[in-house]
Amino acid sequence: EESTFSPVQIQVEQMRYQIKSTLTPSMYGGVLTIDYQQNQNGLVLTLPGRYQVKQLDEHTIACQVINFSGCEDKNFTFYFVIRFDEPLVIPVEAAEGEDGSVLLSFGDSQKQTVHMSTSFISEDQARLNLKREENFTSTTYLKNSISEWQTYFNRVQVEHTDLTHTETFYHNLYRMFLFPQTFYEIDENEQKIHYNTLNKTVEKGSLYTNNGFWDTYKTVYPFYSLIAQEKYVDMLEGFLNSYEETGFLPKWLSPDERGLMPGTLIDAVIADAAVKGIGRDLMERFLEAMKKAATVQSENSNYGRQGTYDYLKYGYVPSDHHESVNHTLDYAYSDFCISKVAEMLNKQEDKKLYQKQSLNYKNIFDSETGFMRAKDKDGKFRDHFLDIRWGQDYAEGSTWQSSFAVYQDFAGLINQYNSPKQFEEKIIQLCNQSPTFNVDGYGFEIHEMSEMAALEFGQLAISNQPSFHYPFLFSYIGKPEMAQPLLKQLMTQTFDASPTGYPGDEDNGSMAGWYIFNSLGFYPVTPGSGEYVIGMPLVKKAVLKLSNGNELTIKAEPNLPQQQFIHQIERNGNLHEPLFFNHDDLMKGGEIAFQLGIVPNSKEVKMEHLPYSLSKK
Repeated sequence: EESTFSPVQIQVEQMRYQIKSTLTPSMYGGVLTIDYQQNQNGLVLTLPGRYQVKQLDEHTIACQVINFSGCEDKNFTFYFVIRFDEPLVIPVEAAEGEDGSVLLSFGDSQKQTVHMSTSFISEDQARLNLKREENFTSTTYLKNSISEWQTYFNRVQVEHTDLTHTETFYHNLYRMFLFPQTFYEIDENEQKIHYNTLNKTVEKGSLYTNNGFWDTYKTVYPFYSLIAQEKYVDMLEGFLNSYEETGFLPKWLSPDERGLMPGTLIDAVIADAAVKGIGRDLMERFLEAMKKAATVQSENSNYGRQGTYDYLKYGYVPSDHHESVNHTLDYAYSDFCISKVAEMLNKQEDKKLYQKQSLNYKNIFDSETGFMRAKDKDGKFRDHFLDIRWGQDYAEGSTWQSSFAVYQDFAGLINQYNSPKQFEEKIIQLCNQSPTFNVDGYGFEIHEMSEMAALEFGQLAISNQPSFHYPFLFSYIGKPEMAQPLLKQLMTQTFDASPTGYPGDEDNGSMAGWYIFNSLGFYPVTPGSGEYVIGMPLVKKAVLKLSNGNELTIKAEPNLPQQQFIHQIERNGNLHEPLFFNHDDLMKGGEIAFQLGIVPNSKEVKMEHLPYSLSKK
């Protein structure tokens, strides 16, 4: 209760020692002010991992620490320089070691201001970063930090009937803007530079890290495409730098390629940018990079696709590859994404080839069970099938959480069920059953199982990214009203503004992005299509300041708990009948007016008003 935590500052009161500390960050450093009430004061600097520390003068020390979890450079080093307004009264002896600490003594000084700077490049770069801020006061740091965050917060202004929903909205907006994280610095010539961990050299240009595309392609980048295109382009340049330095596009960066999760879903980030006209001059090189991952299997399993050659040979990833079902479905969707970039570049042969491959999901569909199932190289489905068994052929789920990842062609998937009615029955069955699971594929209960069971939303598992689009499956059979109460319940019952206010693992801003989109009333089911499927708004009013300078106003009235359905939608005063919005149209700004109601308003939906599918006719 005595401490304050915010995006721009942390204040901590240590009541036992009567010390009040205030930490305010900048991009490459920050300032720590400490107020003491006793004598013989100081600060303990903890140095985990391998470290070196030395004193530069009576006001300054320089340190370096090697402490990371996985990196191409086994000596990947974090450098930092600390400068004290009040001098050190006891000299710090130069030292190196492992898992140590250093006592910094300030004597009887009652107030200490500590300027700090960091670098992943060198001590000299850390000193340069400090020099740029050496005249900053604590007030300057705070003002700059507020300005930096507010620049993004101001781009989305929302009102809710319930104020707690507004708090939850901005809590999630903050979380989403934390990722991906900047991994470049500014040199003495004001140019962007970064550390190449593979070649152990300093290179020019942008770089970003702490990002898993398996999660973030679904929500984070589509939202940036609306209100932060300038950052989106810079991130794309950084991802292209990762490709040119390693030979493969990144999948999961922390700080460099970790090779986690199935698929190469950065393809969706690229395709979504391409169809929206973002980073057009980068797309030739991106197409080359995407095609390489689709055709060349790296000797290092961290990079590119797994089972690439088998996928190309059989049209699916065989069951002797771990999580083969998810690999197959993700590769098929990535092939669709490649086709969209090729289409933008007028590469017709590439477009046709990869569009055809994007239908490979059909090769593992089992019409008897209505699920995607693992096949061996002889085309035989795995024996002893159990629909609630997690793992083995599926990533962080069972077949219930993995069988509907056909973002590019839900119309085609529905055809596999022979009729929209049978597909509807399958989705209803998915939702209206207990959240049970079998652990055999993992051998133990993973946290995603626990989180699904704790929510009591059937097998929907909104607690993990593969299920983010599940409520919208009803829109592809022309029955969006079946999902509208569900979406409202998910937003109001499984999210709040507390530190634990998520239904599951938040994952790099992706779950926060799910909440942001759904609060506004639409969701990017298929990045690369240029469409957003209409959901159920939670906001009463929202104003989005779009990247092109236009403003998009969203109104949803009346929006009380009893309004569980959308009665009708108007776009700039005209009745809007499609079950989706088009990105190019949204970027024109104007108004979306949702009229909400307490009972469903079911309608016959024309084929052209259904959301995007390759097989849509």
